[in-house]
Amino acid sequence: MRLNPFGWTFRAQFAAGAIGCAVLLAYALFVQYQLKIEPCPLCIFQRVAFMAMGIFFLLGALHGPRATGRKVYAALVVVSGLVGASISARHVWLQHLPKDQIPDCGPGLAYMIDAFPMAQMFKMVLTGSGECAEVNWTFLGIAMPAWTLFCFLILIGWAIWSALNRIHPAAR
Repeated sequence: MRLNPFGWTFRAQFAAGAIGCAVLLAYALFVQYQLKIEPCPLCIFQRVAFMAMGIFFLLGALHGPRATGRKVYAALVVVSGLVGASISARHVWLQHLPKDQIPDCGPGLAYMIDAFPMAQMFKMVLTGSGECAEVNWTFLGIAMPAWTLFCFLILIGWAIWSALNRIHPAAR
């Protein structure tokens, strides 16, 4: 039996993951509406992945399952996180392309949703466009897609750790 050094229950650990996702999404909205930095289509898809992770973290916290259920909830969080991390990695890659290799700017996400079939819209968004290559926000010299990639990886690790570790029975 592995020990949980913090003494947190699975529910508390998954609640912390849900709160982490909510804080990240709240900050994204702050950047959009207060700092007036509009998200590109890849940014919006990353938000959706954080929402999915947050929902699975919250469901796991509310349910409080036993061993197998914990692994199922963790797997759902991990899959959502891997999708988001893949999108973030693609976004980071686009931002590091030489200027002559950056794709042209495409239509906005709202137009793509209205004008194209879903599969084609996803392909267009994941291909990226010139607006996705712009770096218009940094912290410590690192652009937002790299920070989101880091956050996805931390949350994935947290979900796995939470599912595999237990508190000592005497500590309950």
